[in-house]
Amino acid sequence: MTVNKFDPAKAKQTTTLETPVKVIEQQHEQAAKDGQSFDIGSRIGFISLGCPKNLVDSERILTQLRTEGYEVVNTYNDSDLVIVNTCGFIDTAVQESLDTIGEALKENGRVIVTGCLGVKDDEIREIHPNVLAVTGPHAYEEVLNQVHQHLPKPEHNPFEHLVPDHGVKLTPKHFAYLKISEGCNHRCTFCIIPSMRGDLVSRPIGEVLSEAERLKAAGVKELLVISQDTSAYGVDVKHKMDFWNGAPVKTDMKTLCEKLGEMGMWVRLHYVYPYPSVDKVIPLMSQGKLLPYLDIPFQHASPKILKAMKRPGQAEKVLERIQKWRDICPEIVIRSTFIVGFPGETEEDFQMLLDWLEDAQLDRVGCFKYSAVEGAKANEIEGQVDEDVKEQRYARFMEKQQVISTNKLKAKIGKTMSVLIDEVDEEGAIGRTFADAPEIDGMVYLNGETNLEAGQLVDVKIDHSDEYDLWASTI
Repeated sequence: MTVNKFDPAKAKQTTTLETPVKVIEQQHEQAAKDGQSFDIGSRIGFISLGCPKNLVDSERILTQLRTEGYEVVNTYNDSDLVIVNTCGFIDTAVQESLDTIGEALKENGRVIVTGCLGVKDDEIREIHPNVLAVTGPHAYEEVLNQVHQHLPKPEHNPFEHLVPDHGVKLTPKHFAYLKISEGCNHRCTFCIIPSMRGDLVSRPIGEVLSEAERLKAAGVKELLVISQDTSAYGVDVKHKMDFWNGAPVKTDMKTLCEKLGEMGMWVRLHYVYPYPSVDKVIPLMSQGKLLPYLDIPFQHASPKILKAMKRPGQAEKVLERIQKWRDICPEIVIRSTFIVGFPGETEEDFQMLLDWLEDAQLDRVGCFKYSAVEGAKANEIEGQVDEDVKEQRYARFMEKQQVISTNKLKAKIGKTMSVLIDEVDEEGAIGRTFADAPEIDGMVYLNGETNLEAGQLVDVKIDHSDEYDLWASTI
C-alpha cells in the first residue's frame, strides 16, 4: 500500500474520479470468475469522466447495457465499441474529455460520446469527426439507441446475466451516490451547467427513498446525496406530497433527510447552498441521524465578486449561519470550494477572502483558478486577472488553508473516532472518518491492519496527523 499524500495545490483541477475505473475492472474479473459468458461482438469499453453526478448517469447507462446482455470493460482493447461519458465543467475537464475521445478513436476507432460535453456536438466533431454519435447529458435512451445501431443486441439469457435490483454501481459495495435531482435554477456567471443540464427537476421522493432502501439491502454503508443544488430539492414541484411504503411524504430536503436518517447508514450531503432550508437539517446531525458534514461551494467572500458571480448569500451572514450551526452541532465539518482570479477581483477583494477564510475556519477546502469557460457570462466581465496573479493568489490561498487544516487535524490526535474502511492490502488499511468524503477529502491510514475488510466500520485512536490526513490504530 503506497501512501500518497493528497496535496490540493498539486492536484489536477478536473473533477474526474478514479474509482469507476477500478470498479469496472473488478466487476469484469468477478464475471469471469462466476463463469458468465457473453456473446462475441457484445463487448463495450466504457470510460466515465466527470463528477459524481455524471457517475450516476454512467451507472444508469451501464445498468441497461448489462440488462441487455452486453459485456462492459474499462479498456479500449478488444472492445467492439467504446462509450465516453464526458465532462464539460471547466477547460481542463473539457480538454481531458477531448483527449480521451481522441485516445479511444486511436485505440479502437468506434466511439460514442455522451455527457455534458455532448451538448457541443459541432465542436466535438470539428476535432473528432469520426465519432459514431454524440448525445448530451442524462440521455440514457439515446445512448442505448446509438449502441443498438452500431452493435446489435446480443442473445440474452437473463439467468446468466443477472443485474442486481439496485443496478450496476461504479463505486465499491459499501458506498454509493444517490442523485436526488437534475439541473439547476441558479445562473452563476462562471457556470454553464444549466445550459447543459437544464433547470431543476427533482426526482419523486418515494422513488429516491426506494432506491436508498435497495442500496442498503445491497450492503451500502454510506449514502452520498448529490445534485446540482441539494438544498433546493422539491422547489420545482412546490414540495408536493408523494407516497413511499404506503404513506404520504413531502418532497423537501428536511423530509428526505429524516427518512434517510432512519435507515441506519451514513448519510452525507453534497452541493448545498447556505439557505434557511439547511438550518432545519442541522438538528438531525446533532442527533446522529445525518453525518455532521456539509459540502457548500461558497466560491468567494467579497460582496462585489459574489454579486459579479451572481451567487446567493452574503459573506457576513454566512459566517453568522455557520456559527449557529456549530452552536447546534459542535462536530459539524464544512467543506467548500473557492475561485480566485475571478474577473474584476482586486487585491482588496482577495484579502477579504483570506480574512473570511481565517474567520470561518472551514475544515476542508479546495480552490480553483478562474478559467474562462466558453459560453459563461463571466467572460464578458471587465478586469480579467493576469495568469501570474491567479497563480500567486492560488498559492497564498492554499497556504492559508493548509495551516487551518493542519491545526484542525492536530486537534484530533488522541481522540477515538469511527472509521469506514475503503481499502485493505498487505501493508494495512485505509479508511475515512465522518469528516471525509471519498476521493475529495483526507484519509485515515491504519498501518499493519491487514485483517480488516472494505466496508467495515471500526473504532480507532488517532495517533498522528499532517496537513490533510490522519494515522491511527484500532482499539
